[in-house]
Amino acid sequence: MKHWDIEQIKWDRFDPSLIDPKIVPLIKAASVVERNSVDYTVYLNNVFAHDTELMELFQQWETEEVQHGEVLGRWAMMADPNWDYHKSFDRFKDFYKIDLNTDNSIRGSYTGEFIARAMVEVGTSSYYSALADYVKEPVLKEICRKIAGDEFRHYKLFYDCMKRFLYQDNLSKWARAKIALGRIVESQDDELASAYHITNEPEGMPYNHKRCIALYMDKAAPLYQRHHVTRVVNMVFKTIGWMPSTKFQEFFAKVMMTIIKFQHKSYSKQISGLV
Repeated sequence: MKHWDIEQIKWDRFDPSLIDPKIVPLIKAASVVERNSVDYTVYLNNVFAHDTELMELFQQWETEEVQHGEVLGRWAMMADPNWDYHKSFDRFKDFYKIDLNTDNSIRGSYTGEFIARAMVEVGTSSYYSALADYVKEPVLKEICRKIAGDEFRHYKLFYDCMKRFLYQDNLSKWARAKIALGRIVESQDDELASAYHITNEPEGMPYNHKRCIALYMDKAAPLYQRHHVTRVVNMVFKTIGWMPSTKFQEFFAKVMMTIIKFQHKSYSKQISGLV
């Protein structure tokens, strides 16, 4: 059962005068990525085909993720009436594909698979929290707050699933850290860049990963504030099993903020070079 429904959104409060044009391309890209969770459910069901309880949980997760795509797509079409969410998603499905012909986790173990999934939810929960704090348009703010709440619950879902297999897989904390950090780095892979390309660039324009990820990250990176990053660090450390002091976590949050600011400058320079 979903925690909320798309029709519960107060759509009549939509105020186009409060839309930040820089945010619309991000919402368009996010809508197709969220909707694409159906493929990931197929993959997870292949890997965990022996566990009907987990498969039921994956189905619930998929239902909520699909709703995220639908609600973001609806808002984006209100913000840009010339854009078609459904057409864009169909194009994205044809353009970006994951390997569904496997019954083994690409992370090497069940624990590793759930660590990777938890990292995705860490990223999305912090991203929608940052968006909710940044945007002024009331309907989008409400949507982002609801999605962020779902993504925090999804993190707990995958974290709890991970704990079920920790003893069986016997992964050290360093092995868990390697998987977690590796998945975080993958957040700038082809999925986001492809989504940005399909939803924001003209049909027929050649895809260029470097250009698309730069355009995406140049808009997304400035959204993050220190408290968003601190929460990310805490959730990552919890997943790995590290329970250091608050000062240690604050240090890592400071380092992450520095990296984000550096990346933003780097992507802005890349964009300038493309103009």
